[in-house]
Amino acid sequence: MILTVTLNAALDVTYRVPRLQPHTTHRVTEVVERPGGKGLNVARVLTALGHRAVATGFVGGGTGDAVRALLAQETAVTDALVPVGGATRRTVAVVDESTGDTTQLNEPGPTVTPAEWDTFMATYRELLADARAVALCGTLPPGVPVDVYARLTRAARTAGVPVLLDTSGEPLRRGMAARPDLAKPNADELAALTGSTEPLRAARDARRRGAHTVAASLGADGMLVVTSDGAWQAAPPRRFAGNPTGAGDSAVAGLLSGLVEGLSWPARLVRAVALSAATVRAPAAGEFDRGTYEDLLGEIRVTEQPAGV
Repeated sequence: MILTVTLNAALDVTYRVPRLQPHTTHRVTEVVERPGGKGLNVARVLTALGHRAVATGFVGGGTGDAVRALLAQETAVTDALVPVGGATRRTVAVVDESTGDTTQLNEPGPTVTPAEWDTFMATYRELLADARAVALCGTLPPGVPVDVYARLTRAARTAGVPVLLDTSGEPLRRGMAARPDLAKPNADELAALTGSTEPLRAARDARRRGAHTVAASLGADGMLVVTSDGAWQAAPPRRFAGNPTGAGDSAVAGLLSGLVEGLSWPARLVRAVALSAATVRAPAAGEFDRGTYEDLLGEIRVTEQPAGV
């Protein structure tokens, strides 16, 4: 199985409005609720690709109950979430139907106590025993130490389980030092980490900070992967309008599924980019338009990048 960790899970709420205008009242044409948080989105896409996925992290309160109920109803994801006393956050995406643009509102999440963290760590170590890979995803809720992804990475590496790290800021910087097998920052996160806005240079710099491989999400420009054996970039052949929420999470699912299937890096890259673009066409995060995905698998071309130090 593939294990995903979402320390700051959410109930994703997507509103669609004809046109989003500040300082006015809006009539919502559609409301969609989904279990949310990056790792839960990754797990849902993995199950759609035919993999067994187990999701752990924290949930609490009425919102947490809703997340668990929806997870049980909508997906084949195995629920290994750890209860906390605080309430799970909500994330609200408002989609402007006139432009396709999305405005995102994210709550901070519950405060996690030391005892709740200890319970989670015990659960995590137990789950690692059956995991073929683990994804550590997203922001940290209040009360969780900033170096937790470094701790979780070291625990996975001790258990012999490959680690993908997808976070930002100080948790990313500290997690990189624990040498995850793969780090997946987006362009802004990569620039903040390295100080460079040139993706290839920044990805190589990031790799020197500890990750064995860096896969950088570049939005409409696709994805760049830098490994010890080379570097490749792939992009969708055209731009897609829609809701980009969860596109990066689908890319993570593509990379992880390719890892456990033993695909080459170019093949993993094609899958990740195709899933990311197909997610933009889907109504909510954690889903992808299968027709778009299957079409793109035959259209995306991978370009090998120049060698560098």
